[in-house]
Amino acid sequence: MTLESSASPLIFGGAAQSPRAALPTLPPLALYIHIPWCVRKCPYCDFNSHTAAPVLPEEEYVDALLADLDQDLHAVYGRELSSIFFGGGTPSLFSAEALGRLLKGVEQRIAFASDIEITLEANPGTFEQEKFVAYRKLGINRLSIGIQSFQEEKLKALGRIHNGDEAVRAAGMARQAGFDNFNLDLMHGLPDQSLDDALDDLRQAIALKPTHLSWYQLTLEPNTVFWNQPPTLPEDDTLWDIQEAGQALLAEHGYAQYEVSAYAQPGRAARHNLNYWSFGDFIGIGAGAHGKLSHPDGRIVRTWKTRLPKDYLNPAKSFQAGEKTLTNEELPFEFLMNALRLTEGVESRLYPQRTGLTLESFAEGRREAEQSGLLQVEPSRLAATMRGQLFLNDLLQKFLT
Repeated sequence: MTLESSASPLIFGGAAQSPRAALPTLPPLALYIHIPWCVRKCPYCDFNSHTAAPVLPEEEYVDALLADLDQDLHAVYGRELSSIFFGGGTPSLFSAEALGRLLKGVEQRIAFASDIEITLEANPGTFEQEKFVAYRKLGINRLSIGIQSFQEEKLKALGRIHNGDEAVRAAGMARQAGFDNFNLDLMHGLPDQSLDDALDDLRQAIALKPTHLSWYQLTLEPNTVFWNQPPTLPEDDTLWDIQEAGQALLAEHGYAQYEVSAYAQPGRAARHNLNYWSFGDFIGIGAGAHGKLSHPDGRIVRTWKTRLPKDYLNPAKSFQAGEKTLTNEELPFEFLMNALRLTEGVESRLYPQRTGLTLESFAEGRREAEQSGLLQVEPSRLAATMRGQLFLNDLLQKFLT
């Protein structure tokens, strides 16, 4: 897109827009790296993950990731990386050698912040002590371990490849490998789960002393086995009891809720997540990865990469599958869809800083949300009320145009 004059209407997504101010400063920049292979696809999973062959194409995939990154370097604009997140799939299937070559290649292209947070997702079934010691030596300083449950029958129902004992050992091995900052992923609302079952899982997770807990309800997503063959899930009253009792238990043990499903010890909120929810920028590389990139002229562009690993690795095909420049009308919803997931919301001034628009661009929706008791009446802050957090979709509907 060519900007002929800052006073001319801008063209975003094919429609004439009112002029949008250039961004005063660009948001912090993060990097998301998608590793799309798993030992086995779980029946509830709607992420872009694929069953791994006996030998993974590590070298070819790292080459492709760095070539993909090269094509996004134009959007760095001199910024350094505040965080890197290896997601999947199961990134811990890759060797330390492969991840080391990748991280070295990334740092040669984009400077790392001195306190950069580098997170690797891992599953207990892929834990190997020597491998995780090597990961830590590479500079990876945070793990996110996919536990989901400690109970055998629940793990079987979820199609997980590990057992409860392996989950406990994984947390211990993470600490022994030098990771003093790690997250445990835990689900509730599992097939035939009772309140006591859910709280037992949560107590076991807390006993392992993670610095962060992602505790979220199982939902049935389209294009999954569970969607087509639904298991018997707890009744709504039981789900509500689990949510209330679980939140109280987490608070009692010093885990503060800072996002819909994220709880952390003081100072241990995931910086990568905070950047995402506060409408920061992130480059997404890897099969099916998504990105969000701001430009000094005011454009904010969402990108997505080729989904299938075989296509991503095909030199005849483009890494990027598509992009969309957000319109002025879309920005209030896009911004608030992220910011209002944070329990404390964000400062109001962040909206013009991150979008180039004034707060008046969603003033009517804000008034309606406040009058409905869904949004806090606080001029200097954009934050959902307790009721708004429970009915977040209803709250966001106020900002759809």
